Order: sequence, then C-alpha cells, then structure tokens
Amino acid sequence: MQNKLLDIVENDQLRNDLPEFKSGDNIKVLVRIKEGAKERIQAFEGLVIAIKNYSTHKTFTVRKISNSVGVERTFPLNSPVIVSIEVLRKNKVRRSKLYYMRDLKGKSARLKELKK
Repeated sequence: MQNKLLDIVENDQLRNDLPEFKSGDNIKVLVRIKEGAKERIQAFEGLVIAIKNYSTHKTFTVRKISNSVGVERTFPLNSPVIVSIEVLRKNKVRRSKLYYMRDLKGKSARLKELKK
C-alpha cells in the first residue's frame, strides 16, 4: 500500500528532458545555485565516472581536474537543481565504474573517443 503511494509520488517527479549518457562520457551539467537571495547557474564539466541506479534515485558522479586538484561531484538525476545536461564527447570504456581514473594523470588519463 505505502509502496504504491510512494511510486505514484516519485513518478510525478521523474525528468524526461535529460539526454542519455553513460560512464566514460564527458558532460556539462548546468546547476542552479542559490546564494542568499540571489540565484545563479553554474556549469560543472567533466567525466562521468559512475552511474548508480536505484529506480528513481539514480545518481551519477562527475570528475574534473581544477587547478591540478581532482574534484568529484555526485548529482541525483531527477533533481530540480539540475537545469540541463549536455553530452560533449562519448568515450569508449569497458567498465561501468571508472574509479581507476582517480589515480591517473596526464596522458595516461586519456580515453579513446567513440566513433560515430
């Protein structure tokens, strides 16, 4: 009974306007940030290193290098904070979780682009 009610509420909040992407893709996520009374949109661009799928609670982790420091951010896919997602490049990978990319630097951290 309660699960059916939860499913109805969660299905109303699902987003269908986001593009398909997978681990290994370079994406740009536009995020709405609220600072006090002001609101702005910030871009976070990087490599998708993980997608965790739990029905409507799907999350994805994006990693970028900023000033020689690795920065990772995890986003809920159906969050209203996400304005849009743009797929910049599709890469060929053979793993679903790319946690090994945390240890790689420079040329060894490159991925081969998928041919269209």
